[in-house]
Amino acid sequence: MPDLLIELFSEEIPARMQARACDDLKKRMTDGLVEAGLTYASAAAFSTPRRLALTVEGLLAESPTVREERKGPKVGAPDKAIEGFLRGAGVSRDDLEERETPKGAVYFATITKPGRPAAEIVAEVLEEVIRNFPWPKSMRWGAGSLRWVRPLHSVICLLSDEAGAEVVPFEIDGIRAGDVTRGHRFMAPDAFSVVSYEDYAAKLKRAHVVLDAQERADHIWNDATNAAFSQGLEVVEDKGLLAEVAGLVEWPVVLMGEIGADFLGLPPEVLQTSMKEHQKFFSVKNPKTGRIEKFITVANRETADNGATILAGNQKVLSARLSDAKFFWENDLRAVADAGLEGMAAPLAQVTFHNKLGSQAERIARIAALAREIAPMVGADADAAELAAKVAKADLSSEMVYEFPELQGIMGRYYAMEAGLSQPVADACRDHYSPLGPSDDVPVEPVSVAVALADKLDTLTGFWAIDEKPTGSKDPFALRRAALGVIRLVLENDLAIELEVVLASAFGPQTAEFLDSAAKSADAKAKVSAVMEVEGSQITYGAKEAILFDLLSFVHDRLKVFLRDQGIRHDVIDACVAMPGSDDLALLVKRAQALQGFLDTSDGENLLQGFKRANNILTQAEEKDGVEYSFGGDVKFAEEAEEKALFSALDAAEPKIKAALERQDFEAAMSALAGLRGAVDGFFEAVQVNAENEVLRRNRLNLLSSIRTACLSVADLARIEG
Repeated sequence: MPDLLIELFSEEIPARMQARACDDLKKRMTDGLVEAGLTYASAAAFSTPRRLALTVEGLLAESPTVREERKGPKVGAPDKAIEGFLRGAGVSRDDLEERETPKGAVYFATITKPGRPAAEIVAEVLEEVIRNFPWPKSMRWGAGSLRWVRPLHSVICLLSDEAGAEVVPFEIDGIRAGDVTRGHRFMAPDAFSVVSYEDYAAKLKRAHVVLDAQERADHIWNDATNAAFSQGLEVVEDKGLLAEVAGLVEWPVVLMGEIGADFLGLPPEVLQTSMKEHQKFFSVKNPKTGRIEKFITVANRETADNGATILAGNQKVLSARLSDAKFFWENDLRAVADAGLEGMAAPLAQVTFHNKLGSQAERIARIAALAREIAPMVGADADAAELAAKVAKADLSSEMVYEFPELQGIMGRYYAMEAGLSQPVADACRDHYSPLGPSDDVPVEPVSVAVALADKLDTLTGFWAIDEKPTGSKDPFALRRAALGVIRLVLENDLAIELEVVLASAFGPQTAEFLDSAAKSADAKAKVSAVMEVEGSQITYGAKEAILFDLLSFVHDRLKVFLRDQGIRHDVIDACVAMPGSDDLALLVKRAQALQGFLDTSDGENLLQGFKRANNILTQAEEKDGVEYSFGGDVKFAEEAEEKALFSALDAAEPKIKAALERQDFEAAMSALAGLRGAVDGFFEAVQVNAENEVLRRNRLNLLSSIRTACLSVADLARIEG
C-alpha cells in the first residue's frame, strides 16, 4: 500500500487562513479519494507561511473493480426505451439478460467498472481540489486562469512504497508535479528532492523549516516563557496571538526587547494592545506589580548578531507607536481634568446610536434611568448606579478608544479613577459590557450588575420597539448575545427580578411611533388590552403589550439554549414557563432543575404517566358532559380501598406541596408530589373511573381533578413530552 505526499508551495499564505486551509485540504482530498474507491489508513495536513502539505498513509494501490446489476425495461418494451437503457448502462443488447419477475420478464444488465491505478485517481482529485479550493480570498497571476491565495510556484505529488517513489503525472496551468521543494527563504533557499513524507519533514527541518504549526507554537511559547522567567518576569498569555505568530514564521527565533522608560507608566492594557495589534509582540509583565516592562518578538531567521539588529529596529518602531499611545493618554487625562467624565461624554450627543433610536447621549440617559430603577433589585446604591451609567460610555469619545476600540470600558475605568469617582463606579465603566460571550466573566459587584443589565435591556427593548429582531441566522445587532448576557447576569448573581416589570419600564422611553409600528407585527397577544404604569403616566398599550411578551418569549428561548448543556430539556422549560412568575429567571431555573431531577426518577416518570392518563380522561369527560370537574371528590362516596387510599394520599400531599411552593422550595414540592405515585398507580389498576353509577363516576372524575390540580401546581406537566 503506497503513501501519498502532496505539497503546494506558494508565496506567503496569510496566517489567519492557514489552519482552515489545512482542514480543507485534508477533507477535500481524502473525501475525493474515498469517493473514487481509494481507502486509506491515516491522513494529516500541515502548513507553514509558504506551503500546505498533506500526507496520506496506507492508500490502496488501485481502486477495486466494481460490479453493479441494473434493472431495465420489460422484455418486449419499445426499442427506444431499450436503447435508452443501453446508453445509460454503457452495454450492448447482447449483454442483456432476461429474468422472470413477479411482473413478467425483465432485462437486466451487469455493469463492470474496472479498477484504476491510484496515480490516475490522485491526479484527478488533486486538480479538482486545487481549482475549487475555498480560500476566503484568492488571486490570479500571469496569463493562467488558476486562482490561489498567493502565486503557486510548485507542486509535490508523490506515491511511495517499499519499491521506491513515483511522481504522479499531474500538471495544472503549466505547473508540473515533481519531487522538489525549497527550504527557508533566507537560510536555506536551494531546491532539494524528497522521496517520502518522513524524508520531506526531516530535510525541511535541516533546511530551517518547522513543518508542524503546533510545534512552532510550542517552541515559541517555551522559549518566550524561559526568557522571561530568567529575569523574574512572565509572558502575558494570548493563544490567538501565539497561533498567528506561529503562522508568520517557518523557523521561529524568540527575542526579548526593552520598552522605553517613558512608556512604562501607560496602562498595561494600552501597552499590550498596541504591541499586539501593531507589532504582533507578546507582552512581558512584572508579576509583582502587574506592569508591562518588556516585549517578546519572534523573528523568522537566525542572525550573526543573535537578533540585535532585529531588536533595535523593532524597538525603534515600537517607540514611535507607543509615543502615539502616550499622546492619546495624556490628551484624554487633560480632558478628564478639565471637564470630568460627563464633560468627556458630551460629544456623544452628536454620535448616532441608531437612526431610529437616537444618539448615544439619548441612549445613555435611558440606561441611567433604568439602572437607577434596577439598583434596589440587585443591592446597589441607586445614585451610584445612575452615575456609573452616565459616565460608563464616556471613553467612547476618547482619543485612546478611537485608536483602539477594543479598549472601550477598560479605559473608562482608568478615566473614572483619574476623575476621583468611587471604585464601584469605576469598575462599572469597565464591566458593564460583560458578559460578551458564554465564556466571559460575569460582573458581581452590584453597581456593575445594575448598569450591565440596564445596558443590555435597553438594547433589547430598543430594537424590539423598532421591529429589528433577529431573523434566522442574521443578528446584526447581537441581540441574542444581549439576551444571553441578561440571563447570565441574573442567574449567576441569583437575582430575584421580575423581568416583565423591568422590560415595561425599559420600553417606556421608546417613542410611540416606533412602538405602534412594531405592534403591527406582534403576535396574537396584540389583542390583549392592558394599562401599564410607565414613568408615572398611564399608557394604554393594548397591542404594544404583545411586543413585551414577544421579547420575554425571546429571552425564554435563549434560556432554553443556555440550559441545554446543563441537561435540562426544552419541554421542561416550557412546563415551567407556563407557570406564574416565569419572568423571574432565577426562580424559573430553580423550578426547572427540580422538575428535571424529579422526572429523571422512576417516581417522577410514572407519576407523569398517571397525570397524563388522568388529564386525558378528564378532558374527554368534560368535553362530553359539557361541565368542568374541578371541585374535588368526596371520600364518603369512595367504595374501593385504592380509591380511599388516593384520597388519603392527596390529603397528606397537598398541604406539603402548597407550603413548599410558598417558600419556593421546588425540590420539596416535587418530593411531596412523588409521594402520590403509589396511590395513583393503585387507583388506576383497581378502579373504573367511568362507572355506571353516575354519582360514583362524577366523584371519581372530581378525584382525578385533584390529581391534576396537585400536579399542575408545580409545573404544567401537560407540556412534557412522552
